[in-house]
Amino acid sequence: MTFFHKDEQLHKLGTDILEATWAEFPGLAQNQIALTWVVYDPPVPVNTGGALSAEEFWKYQVRGFSYRGVERIYPASIVKLFYLVAIQEWLETGMTTSSTELDRAIRDAIADSSNDATSLIVDILSGTTSGPELPPGPFETWKFQRNIVNRYFQSLKWQELESINVNQKTWCDGAYGRERAFLGELMENRNMLTTNATARLLHSIVGGVAVSSARSQLMMNLMKRNLNPIDLTGEEENQITGFLGAGIPSEAQIWSKAGWTSQVRHDAAYIELPHKQPYLLVVFIEGKVHSRNKTILPFVSQQFVRAMIRLT
Repeated sequence: MTFFHKDEQLHKLGTDILEATWAEFPGLAQNQIALTWVVYDPPVPVNTGGALSAEEFWKYQVRGFSYRGVERIYPASIVKLFYLVAIQEWLETGMTTSSTELDRAIRDAIADSSNDATSLIVDILSGTTSGPELPPGPFETWKFQRNIVNRYFQSLKWQELESINVNQKTWCDGAYGRERAFLGELMENRNMLTTNATARLLHSIVGGVAVSSARSQLMMNLMKRNLNPIDLTGEEENQITGFLGAGIPSEAQIWSKAGWTSQVRHDAAYIELPHKQPYLLVVFIEGKVHSRNKTILPFVSQQFVRAMIRLT
């Protein structure tokens, strides 16, 4: 059972949006898109500044819709959200300590999607480092340590997280040495997420219950995006242009984390439209051609804005 309950109205709207998307982009196959949509009806339990305890928050029943929401897909930089929550947990429990460099890396990994910054975070989370290939014994120890983030998320006992894999760094050119060996000959150990898993993690952050209310607010601040067109001009990789934020009105507010490679284009966002219910939307797009298409995610986002207006 997922953290949201299925709703007939949202199912109809979501299905119509998918049909409109396939009509607009006929080259997009039905197995090249996955999405999860959660609507927050009053009384809204999210973005409250941590007013609700975790026990109270999880009692709220939210309604949602998903399409291929349980399919494992390479997440690109969406995985950085999981490393963000994990490093906040490590800091909260004293498993690591804050430093100027770690703080800088956390900011750059989320605000600017820096892979180099993420590399440091993964090193600190796991106590491992990249480098040459290792002999079998030390490599087994290294792999066990690197899987600590997986063990942390499995300990939460969320159904949505059962099938995920979050133990790899993110790269610009690719993995080398022990990192390449860890991926597996056929890349079978790549990071893998689902839109449902991503949605639940984001739901916990905007709900103020990821690690703690204060740390959830810190994470929200890092994910807040600027929609001012003037400020976006000249910034090719701003996590708005070509993503969900490009499909919402400029007076809206968005907290998000995008991910893209030559094979995928994804986004995960919590959105507040003026005078409408807030909502959460995670969309994964696969395919070499579609990953370069900066109009698909904004189109999908526009459709959900219209759906929210109809809901209201």
